[in-house]
Amino acid sequence: MGTGANSRTKVARNFVRSYGMENFRALIDALSAGESGQKIADEFGVTRERVRQWKNTFGEVIWHYRLYPEVSRILDT
Repeated sequence: MGTGANSRTKVARNFVRSYGMENFRALIDALSAGESGQKIADEFGVTRERVRQWKNTFGEVIWHYRLYPEVSRILDT
């Protein structure tokens, strides 16, 4: 495990210690669902900046744009 992974694990464990596992799962679900940072911040009584830090520490956002098959076929011609 690299330094980054150790740091992420430490922050996650500290979160669970402070807020509990149920709230950790709720945070991850909210982040995964794309809920606004302000809404999450309000729920946890923290700043949007803290939510942004958690978001960047616990995972990453991956955008995926998929063409519809009928449009993709045009590119294949």
